[in-house]
Amino acid sequence: MAAILSTTAVQNARGATHMLAGICLFSVMDAMVKWLVADYPVHQIVFFRTVFALIPCLYFVARLGGLAALRTKRPLVHFVRGIIGLAAMGCYFYAFALMDLADAKAILFSAPLFMTVLSIPLLGEKVGIFRWSAVLVGFLGVLVILEPGAEMMQVGALAAIGGAVLYALAMITVRHLSATDSAAAITFYFTLTGAVAGTAMVAAFGWVTPTLTDLALLAGVGVIGGVGQYSLTQAFRFAEATAIAPLEYMSMAWALLLGYLIWSDIPELEVFIGIALVVASGLFILYRERRLASVRISQLPRVRIR
Repeated sequence: MAAILSTTAVQNARGATHMLAGICLFSVMDAMVKWLVADYPVHQIVFFRTVFALIPCLYFVARLGGLAALRTKRPLVHFVRGIIGLAAMGCYFYAFALMDLADAKAILFSAPLFMTVLSIPLLGEKVGIFRWSAVLVGFLGVLVILEPGAEMMQVGALAAIGGAVLYALAMITVRHLSATDSAAAITFYFTLTGAVAGTAMVAAFGWVTPTLTDLALLAGVGVIGGVGQYSLTQAFRFAEATAIAPLEYMSMAWALLLGYLIWSDIPELEVFIGIALVVASGLFILYRERRLASVRISQLPRVRIR
């Protein structure tokens, strides 16, 4: 038993290392996007994010089984997941253009709340009073960040909320896919769908020729995003999801730090209160899901070994 616990602890530590690396990379990528979106259209940044992400993605596929890992009987579901994820990405990037990095990130953290709500009609899950209470507290936190009134309807905030809803839908789709397809396949087909759609958007909506420096940054967005995705996938491959998922909220600290260092952004007190409510509700929902999962396992019929 001690050996099993020790192995689990080592795997969780290994997963946590990958998780923290991925969070750091995605936080840097978000800051780069916010910097670039001031001069380049969102669809062009989406193009670079997905096309150059194919480089680390192909390495990722090769490490996890090659072409065999890409086998799927659900190409249409992959396509739908790709389009939803691409739309979420576009909303994120547009929100970064119009809002402080930390403010936008805080609203995007409401995605687990929307996942909880959407899991009822889409997954048939039952949500009890405790999780409903956490959802309401989280949405209260979002309202505090938005400061109800005229500012609440600003385009950037609506884009961030739209991105959170779309991300929640994408993750629910991933739940369906993960039952039959590998993580390599899910990541690859999403990136490929985004690259094809991004190319089509550039052809349809135009191109702003970047400087050499900006070209390097744009390519870096894709490569860093791809490596970050690989790190996060490896994290959940090695560790228990409930052990490392709370680490995702470290990206809020990164957003606050990078926003201050690059743009001298200092969120108002209300934003910090809203962030605390959103993060607390998300962590509580995660805690309840972990407890419910433990209860389900304990209720499984015991098998006698003769």
